[in-house]
Amino acid sequence: MPIDLTDPYLLYIDGTFCEASGGRTAESLDPATGEPWARFPLANAADVDSAVDAAKRALDDPAWRGLNATARGKLLHRLADLIERDAQALGEIETRDSGKLAVETRGQTAYVADYYRYFAGLADKIEGAVLPIDKPDMHVFTTPVPIGVVVAVVPWNAQMFLTATKLGPALAAGCTVVIKASEVAPCAMLAFARLIDEAGFPPGVVSVITGDAEQCAVPLTSHPDVDRIAFTGGPETARHVIRNSAENFAVTTLELGGKSPIIVFDDADLESAANGLIAGNFGASGQSCVAGSRGLIQRSVLPELIRLISEKSAGIVVGSPLDAATHVGPLCTAAQVARIEETLASSVTQGARIVFGGQRPGDLAGHYFEPTLVECASPDTDTLKVEMFGPVMSLLAFDDEDEAIALANDSDFGLGSGVFTQNLARAHRVSSRIRSGICWVNTYRVISPIAPFGGFNQSGYGREAGLESVLDYTRTRTTWINTSGAPMSNPFVMR
Repeated sequence: MPIDLTDPYLLYIDGTFCEASGGRTAESLDPATGEPWARFPLANAADVDSAVDAAKRALDDPAWRGLNATARGKLLHRLADLIERDAQALGEIETRDSGKLAVETRGQTAYVADYYRYFAGLADKIEGAVLPIDKPDMHVFTTPVPIGVVVAVVPWNAQMFLTATKLGPALAAGCTVVIKASEVAPCAMLAFARLIDEAGFPPGVVSVITGDAEQCAVPLTSHPDVDRIAFTGGPETARHVIRNSAENFAVTTLELGGKSPIIVFDDADLESAANGLIAGNFGASGQSCVAGSRGLIQRSVLPELIRLISEKSAGIVVGSPLDAATHVGPLCTAAQVARIEETLASSVTQGARIVFGGQRPGDLAGHYFEPTLVECASPDTDTLKVEMFGPVMSLLAFDDEDEAIALANDSDFGLGSGVFTQNLARAHRVSSRIRSGICWVNTYRVISPIAPFGGFNQSGYGREAGLESVLDYTRTRTTWINTSGAPMSNPFVMR
């Protein structure tokens, strides 16, 4: 049945919707109003044990283990159809929960269905190989096998997309998965569990829980029966995850934060560059790990680009995320607003100039902040260093190509980057020298299930989406078969 927005938000463990065993709950605050709108359970260590135990059992249950790869793909296709059917409802839940624009959450959720279809198609394309071995009478082949129990830790800011890039390849490979939704805004993921159940996955193959660090995340990521951790979040939390994984030696991939540079050269189409900078900073209200919040602009075109950005941004509507006319909605938490204010204040003392914005809108309750443009005098300005997760764009001038590349690489992060130029040779030259996992040329913030996604440096390691992501959820088994009719030789007789 289609998702009903009035249904309670519950944990989903071993095919059953349930309250937390410890009885703890939390309220979700609507970022547009600051008022509670939903209540959800907070899992504890006992719930974690139940979810992981169910996942471990499901690995060997014929109901899952006995499915061939094509059958797993059909289940993923079924899930994709259900996501597409309920994209509007899931989008509205995510908007109420996180403050993201409804037009974005609904559209992104509908597109996420294509991720599951992509991985469904790959399920029966995971191939082994016959090896040309250097021994007589030996037939040797490799088989990719499921890595085991997977923990997918998902943040609130793009949860349907970031779940798809973990859950899709894991299920295609034959793994079982425990999804840990962010305790900040988990309701869309708890509702998504209803579609997993409806799609017909056997009990225990996918569980969805949420809870705080101490009682949920720590016992989950350190659990002895967890074989693989796929984490998206901040670097500080990631360090704890890595420490926790020392308890179980789980293979771990990390998709972390970013402070992505967008380089604009003097030969660029400035109209396109201005649109790219606006999309990269004010899209999703700046709450994106690939936000292009370091605009590096060739000095001769900086004044004109500031004029264009200011002109285009004058019509940005800040308001309710449920209103189709809104361009920038609230931030998810009050802490983000406070962080932006603090960073802007310190940057002004460092010589930065706020071109426009820089304030909370006076006529709106909730966690709102105006789209803001900052012109920086130095690469050491705080707005160029701190990931604020809000609608703040910082611009810095450069003089030549080598300086632009040096500034782009002067960061602890390395997730996304952008280059705007009409010189094809320069586009290849510069994009190859930027230390980032993704580089967009004359565009920005474009994604596809076919294209790998991930970063360098403190933006993490491992890749999500694309063919290689499915292989990351497998281990290789090597099988040796003696084809000789003769008995195996005596190991103690040397010849």
